[in-house]
Amino acid sequence: MASFKVTGGRRLKGEITPQGAKNEALQILCAVVLTAEPVTIHNIPNIRDVNQLIDLLGDMGVSMRRLSESSIEFDASQVNIDYLDSDTYKKKAAALRGSVMLLGPTLARFKKGRIPSPGGDKIGRRRLDTHFFGFMKLGAKFNYSPEDGGIYEVDASHLEGAYMLLDEASVTGTANILMAAVLAKGKTTIYNAACEPYLQQLSKMLNRMGAKISGIGSNMLIIEGVDELHGTEHTMLPDMIEIGSFIGLAVMTQSEITIKNCQIPELGIIPEVFKKLGIKMEFRGDDIFIPSQEHYELENFIDGSMLTISDHPWPGFTPDLLSIILVTAIQAKGTVLIHQKMFESRLFFVDRLIEMGAQIILCDPHRATVVGFDRKQTLKGIRMSSPDIRAGVSLLIAAMSANGTSIIDNIEQIDRGYQNIDTRLNAIGAEIVRI
Repeated sequence: MASFKVTGGRRLKGEITPQGAKNEALQILCAVVLTAEPVTIHNIPNIRDVNQLIDLLGDMGVSMRRLSESSIEFDASQVNIDYLDSDTYKKKAAALRGSVMLLGPTLARFKKGRIPSPGGDKIGRRRLDTHFFGFMKLGAKFNYSPEDGGIYEVDASHLEGAYMLLDEASVTGTANILMAAVLAKGKTTIYNAACEPYLQQLSKMLNRMGAKISGIGSNMLIIEGVDELHGTEHTMLPDMIEIGSFIGLAVMTQSEITIKNCQIPELGIIPEVFKKLGIKMEFRGDDIFIPSQEHYELENFIDGSMLTISDHPWPGFTPDLLSIILVTAIQAKGTVLIHQKMFESRLFFVDRLIEMGAQIILCDPHRATVVGFDRKQTLKGIRMSSPDIRAGVSLLIAAMSANGTSIIDNIEQIDRGYQNIDTRLNAIGAEIVRI
């Protein structure tokens, strides 16, 4: 298990370019299975979760031709669907939560699928009911075998379009059902669909492949099934979570950073939420410039009451950035309530921040109150462990702003979502050593 040794108190200066979007990549890469024709994907992030999925696709028989460091041409004409019955597949798929999105494409094209109970972040209960509900509405039949950790076998020999009202606007659930529906017979309507930019990107890519999807960007997707899909070329968005992480990092370390090529219109309300913390930023074309800020003051609501920041389905504020907002508030002037509605265990990492000296009250598994220092105190370096991707980067931000040296263990979690984060930050002045 690798660790980061972080020397705090370094002010960064320079430019940094966000990687391709992790959450988009996991959907887009699974979609290549939908066609026997070549599909070229650009701006693929070089991160652990994505690389594991690419490895899994290769094991399934998808051939690949690397065109550049971040571009690959995929050819799924020779997929070995029987590989899904192997113990190797079960082991690899169980270790990667994103593998569940292979189910929709395999059901659509090969009329059957198999998936073990998937892994991923340990951030609370993350059920798959929405995925399975949608598949069953399309006519799929499920058989669950609890032996050896659990395996779901699915028969999709007669997929037909249907109307469905999802019980939650699940991003991965919507993507999975969408990929199954594009090759189903007839019309499918998905109401209460997720509408994140990732879903919009996937929908546009599928339409270029020959699918007939309307309502893109709304919470109602209408799909007219087609007989086959064709090859295409697709470029992924920059990772909005990494962009938000860099904003918080710059402010906490009093650094001057330009975040390049952000595709700002796709960020939704993310910049506005950071501005509620009193953070100054400038949009320079498609770049975001964060000046060095000695002080930043939290806004209150119009009636003077204390600010609350909570997560919501898109176009609300993404839950993946709440931990970044929380850690950034530590050095603000004022008090803020962070309300994590969607996952019940994502705030437990604040114990480490409290150990570093932060003034945080963990109210319950979903809420934490942060009383900002206004730079009158500084966090101290400690040894800690990364529990999940986003908490890990939040702890890294805290360590970089602290006095002294910190050790962050279990950085494999950070590597799952952030591409070469140590070398990229070191290039603009950080001091992070992988040990």
